[in-house]
Amino acid sequence: MAQKPSIPKGTRDFNPEEVAKRNYIFSTIKSQFQRFGFQPIETPSFENSDTLMGKYGEEGDRLIFKILNSGDFLSKVDEPLYALKDSGKITPKISEKALRYDLTVPFARYVVQHQNEIEFPFKRYQMQPVWRADRPQKGRFREFYQCDADVVGSDSLWQEVEFVQLYDNVFTALKLEGATIKINNRKILSGIAEVIGASDKLIDFTVALDKLDKIGEDKVKEEMLGKGISQDGIAKLQPLFTLKGDFGSQIESLKSILSTSEEGQKGIEELSFINEAITALGLNSAKLQLDVTLARGLNYYTGAIFEVSAPEGVAMGSIGGGGRYDDLTGIFGLKNVSGVGISFGLDRIYLVLEELGLFPETITKSTEVLFINFGDKESLFSLKAIKDLRENNINAELYPDSAKMKKQMNYANKRNIPFVVLVGEEELKNNQFTLKNMISGEQDKVNLEVLITKLR
Repeated sequence: MAQKPSIPKGTRDFNPEEVAKRNYIFSTIKSQFQRFGFQPIETPSFENSDTLMGKYGEEGDRLIFKILNSGDFLSKVDEPLYALKDSGKITPKISEKALRYDLTVPFARYVVQHQNEIEFPFKRYQMQPVWRADRPQKGRFREFYQCDADVVGSDSLWQEVEFVQLYDNVFTALKLEGATIKINNRKILSGIAEVIGASDKLIDFTVALDKLDKIGEDKVKEEMLGKGISQDGIAKLQPLFTLKGDFGSQIESLKSILSTSEEGQKGIEELSFINEAITALGLNSAKLQLDVTLARGLNYYTGAIFEVSAPEGVAMGSIGGGGRYDDLTGIFGLKNVSGVGISFGLDRIYLVLEELGLFPETITKSTEVLFINFGDKESLFSLKAIKDLRENNINAELYPDSAKMKKQMNYANKRNIPFVVLVGEEELKNNQFTLKNMISGEQDKVNLEVLITKLR
């Protein structure tokens, strides 16, 4: 017996309805990208390993899918190395390429490689799949799409302001009202680490702080102590654990906490600028919220850090994120090129829209009218009409076989096709069509001109 086929964990097949819904999200995001002046690019699905490795931290490197070299991939592994069974040392010998982990690092590589062809500041958007060897769970897959927009070649904070507006515009267009755009700044985190005497433990400090809403204050403090942060330093953090109020009041509290840190004060100035601009401009449906525990992407973010959460009551991780990365292109040899970008999590946005029932009913509509097949003469007559319907932007098709009427009608019902057209001997003789509404059951004999009008 043949083995039942399957697909790898963390990947999915998409049926026609799911594809239609995904395309609705794609087109909504794409239209807003273009409205804000971003240009499309695409990069390969896989990159050279040295392009990706070391750019995402130790955990990120572990989650990168490596591609075995073609042919005898063990030919460069000698016996002593093979005997060690050290995957870290063997991997570079047997794998020189890897599937992209995100779109940001390949974009940085693209900018460096094509710097003489690019007009700076360069605004690009990219909508392609990425791969991560993560543990699959709800909203987390091993193959998923990212929808990114980035600007490189400008250190202006107006770019951050526009990205907040872009998030707001997209979620408003999707009718996903009440999304929260969380923002922090790497300089704030660096300043806090400086104040508590843990500048050399910035990553450890922020990784622990990032878990505050998941494990609570006591566990965070316990983790920080375990990482070598002093009890006195942790005591200085106490105001952070009780930081509440609106954006402005939190900023005032941070000014007090970071009064001795020049770096921290810069971060406060940047956040204040963004908040004041957004307050003046207003948002349609999203809200901007300061979150000092936000520390995503710290390995390459140098300024603003963004993360978007779904409306309250929806149990879902982040549905978007990003930040400023002043030094990202520097890893590929192009210094002093500032960049900032954001990403939309298509798959999670899909799940949120599904849960809240926000997909328009019309997006799954494909064929609007099915012509019943009564034989070759009738089919040729029908196809001439179908050609005219298609030229008038009406989705129409002919049932391919002259099967029993019941079978063809059942086919239309199962595919939710709202209309069928019957062309028999009488219709052929009179150059007419019998149009049947599959919902009401109403039937009319019409000519082609009326048929087109009714189906529009």
